[in-house]
Amino acid sequence: MKVRAGDGTVLHVGVTGAGQDVVVLSGGPGCIHYLEDDMLAPRGMRAWYPEPRGVGRSEGGPHNLAQAVADIEAVRRAQGIGSWGVLGHSWGSDLAVRYALDHPDRVRSVVGVAGHGLHKDRTWSQAYESAQHRESDLEIAWEPNVHTALSASFVEWIHEPDLFRQLADTDVSMSFVAPQHDIRPSWPLRQLAALIPNGRFEEVPGVDHNLWSTDPQVWVDLITRLCA
Repeated sequence: MKVRAGDGTVLHVGVTGAGQDVVVLSGGPGCIHYLEDDMLAPRGMRAWYPEPRGVGRSEGGPHNLAQAVADIEAVRRAQGIGSWGVLGHSWGSDLAVRYALDHPDRVRSVVGVAGHGLHKDRTWSQAYESAQHRESDLEIAWEPNVHTALSASFVEWIHEPDLFRQLADTDVSMSFVAPQHDIRPSWPLRQLAALIPNGRFEEVPGVDHNLWSTDPQVWVDLITRLCA
C-alpha cells in the first residue's frame, strides 16, 4: 500500500498476515526492505514493512533519524494502530531503539536482531573490518546518499548527553539477539540489554548476520517467539 508521510512524501508499505501488529525495520541504512517477504514474516501476526523514504518504491531522499522515526509514526497513525511491536534487523535494530525512546507509549516491545549498537568504537570497527572477507555478499539494492545522511544523523544521536539516561529510564521491554557467527562483535548488544531495565540478550547458535537469508526457518522461529 501507499502511505503519505506528514510532509506529503508517499511511502511504500508492505503488509502481510493477521493478528497483533508488528512493524519490521530492515537494515542499511539506505537499503530496500529486504525482509518484505511473506515467508519471512512472524507467524500469527500482522507485519508491516515500511520502505525508507528515498529508497526503492518510496518517494523522497536523504533524511535524518528524526524523519525516519516520523515516517514510522505516519504508518501507524494511517492504519489506526494504537501500539505495536517493533522488530529490527541490523541497522533496523538501532532504529527500533530510537523509535521506542521517542514513542514509548506506541511500542509494545522491541526485538533487535544482529544490531550494531549505540556506539562508534574503533576496536569494534577493526574487528568487523578484519573479518569482512568471511561474510557472504548479498546483492541488496541501496541508496548511498540516504545511507550517508542517516549514518551522520546516527553519530549525532549517540553523542547526545542524555541518551544513556533515557535508556536506563525506559519502560519498554527490549530483546537483543546476536547470531553466533556474526562478524560484528556482540558486546554493544550485551551492554544495551544490561542497561535497559526490561532488557535481555541471547545468542543464536550456528548462524551468521543474514540468517533471514541463510537460515530462514531459524529466523521465522526466532522472531515469532520473541515478538510474541
